[in-house]
Amino acid sequence: MKSYVVGGAVRDALLGLPVQDRDHVVVGATPEAMLAAGFRPVGKDFPVFLHPDTQEEYALARTERKTAPGYHGFVFHTAPDVTLEDDLIRRDLTINAMAQGEDGSIVDPYGGRRDLDARIFRHVSGAFAEDPVRILRLARFAARFPAFTVAPETASLMRTMVAEGEVDALVPERVWQELARGLMEAHPSRMLAVLRDCGALARIMPELDAFWGAAQADKSVHILRVIDTAAAASHTLAVRFAALVQGLASQAIGAVCRRLKVPNDCRDLALMTAREQATLARALALGPDDLVTLCERCDGFRKPERFLDMLLAAECDARARGAAAYPQRPYLAGALAVARAVNAGEVAAACGADKEQIPAAIRRARVAAVSAWMEGAG
Repeated sequence: MKSYVVGGAVRDALLGLPVQDRDHVVVGATPEAMLAAGFRPVGKDFPVFLHPDTQEEYALARTERKTAPGYHGFVFHTAPDVTLEDDLIRRDLTINAMAQGEDGSIVDPYGGRRDLDARIFRHVSGAFAEDPVRILRLARFAARFPAFTVAPETASLMRTMVAEGEVDALVPERVWQELARGLMEAHPSRMLAVLRDCGALARIMPELDAFWGAAQADKSVHILRVIDTAAAASHTLAVRFAALVQGLASQAIGAVCRRLKVPNDCRDLALMTAREQATLARALALGPDDLVTLCERCDGFRKPERFLDMLLAAECDARARGAAAYPQRPYLAGALAVARAVNAGEVAAACGADKEQIPAAIRRARVAAVSAWMEGAG
């Protein structure tokens, strides 16, 4: 029985990057032998075990056979005679199909080291075409490693997979999971570019893909700039998603979110940001009453952090257009802070028994506070 570190841990170590997680493949073992050695079984699809001390994952070397469309349609086979090379050939990219032995030696049967040095994403074998998630994974890797390019034969294979409908078999939750991880990488525009190149973006987010039409070329370039601007600022996933889709109509954003089952926090921020674009653009010209109305409409008094996130997403759009500054963000943040500082309890107490007047009185107090703040700022 031999174990090897495999996949991303080997790749990242060779790139000189920090290794976050280490996965292991065990060759020449059975589930019974793993249990006898103190490993704890996890996973349902194929035998995976947790090391009794490190809690790292150890999977038995396996082969797999495609039996149905999508990424669930596989039958796995593990046995002591399954070799390390048998296991590695089923992996997605050559740079992820290397292993490191217990003595530190690198096992690289499919040219991963060569492609790593050349900064190329290349599929290991025809098995790549059997799992449409691999298209999303490769696109996500492109966002993480922007210096890498897709090998021509791999790009061609991905286009064929899309044309044959493999991407259509993906479940929404998995699509969103991969997209979200890609949006959180350093250069999310590269993910979108790869998906667009192979045709997958048109299947996954046709509303966004439409911006690549000949008449809207400038919009597609802007989208790529916006999402990279959000990434460069280390914004949250919700802010990055809102920044990405704010150029869409609210109806289109709703369609994307329903289809991909986007989490509520991302959906709500995206819809609000798109809806308020015109108001935010002329925010510096708004009067105190309109400023309070904006805060109310965006539920800023109950959810101030979401209001501020909206301003961050809008700022990404402005900066991607070349703006050196976005004064609307500090201005609106200041107006919200002043309005929220009004002591609603004191205002309510001053209304006495006339409870119906309380909401209007609180609003007047907030407008007055914002008006005074504006005069002082001027």
